[in-house]
Amino acid sequence: MPFEFIQIPANGQGSAKEELNRLLRGGRIASVKKEFVSNGEDSFWAFCIEYLDGALGTDRSRSGGSAAPKVDYRETLSEGDFARFVKLRDLRKALSEKEAIPAYSIFTNEQLAAMVTGKVDSLTSMSAIHGIGAARLEKYGKAFLALMAEKGGPA
Repeated sequence: MPFEFIQIPANGQGSAKEELNRLLRGGRIASVKKEFVSNGEDSFWAFCIEYLDGALGTDRSRSGGSAAPKVDYRETLSEGDFARFVKLRDLRKALSEKEAIPAYSIFTNEQLAAMVTGKVDSLTSMSAIHGIGAARLEKYGKAFLALMAEKGGPA
């Protein structure tokens, strides 16, 4: 798996913080490890970002390339599907804030859209969505299925 290494000065100066945020937004991340290195005025945070295989292509390189274009689900989903997508996204946001983890580590926007368009109604049908494995099904699947089963949820 490809890696990126970033150091951010403890004094907060420099552009490393913006670079780290750009990297975190722009790639499919497997893990992030951080460590504080205490060295007086030269103290810094060290980050090791591990990407999923193939996630660091030429379009996401540190040489200034841009990430793949974002999908506007308001345009690609029907009005009703988009309303359901927003409800799922709100649930994901609440869970991510409660657990202090990035929202995409629960489910990606693409996975939420697949739930809506595929009319997911069981853990089995949810597991057929690319990238959703047993751990996320066990931890989050029932909450999303319950929301989908509510009146006004996906049919």
